[in-house]
Amino acid sequence: MEDGIRVGLLLVATPQLDDPNFRRSVVLVVEHDAEGGTLGVVLNRPTEIPVDRVLPPWADLVTGPSVVFQGGPVALDSALALARLPGEDEPLGWRALDGDPSVARVGLVDLDAPPALLAPEVIQLRVFAGYAGWSAGQLHEEVADGAWYLVRAEAGDVFAGDPDGLWRSVLRRQGGDLAFVSTFPDDPTLN
Repeated sequence: MEDGIRVGLLLVATPQLDDPNFRRSVVLVVEHDAEGGTLGVVLNRPTEIPVDRVLPPWADLVTGPSVVFQGGPVALDSALALARLPGEDEPLGWRALDGDPSVARVGLVDLDAPPALLAPEVIQLRVFAGYAGWSAGQLHEEVADGAWYLVRAEAGDVFAGDPDGLWRSVLRRQGGDLAFVSTFPDDPTLN
């Protein structure tokens, strides 16, 4: 069954999604298997925890803001990182997402590898605590129920300098009805 969900796409929370873990979130799909489920990383939830407090060896490579982002509600005690590299090589310690071509040079970083392996290659890097996960078919149902918009990612989305404005900017660039949705107030009762 083709559900339209694939690695490298963004899941953008619709205004109806009021789960505090995902309200106005932008999630990059980093793994998807229709039979095994989906794993994603919330891109717009910076914490106040500096990367150098939890992963000091990687702190110098992090793209600002230099804080850990909350990647989702699952496994908050574990970290993963995404990095953008130039060229076509796949150096040790980095695995391309193998999804949408617009994020082809974004990949997962092995945080157990020495940072020196990737340091000369890294254009941008961000560290996330936890991830978002869905069992087989669960995300498909949420999309069908109107909880998520599926849109193409741009490499810059992963490393946005203004993560708080990412939800609006991703929707705005879609044009049409989704651009209109970007203007919805945080509190609809104030409309």
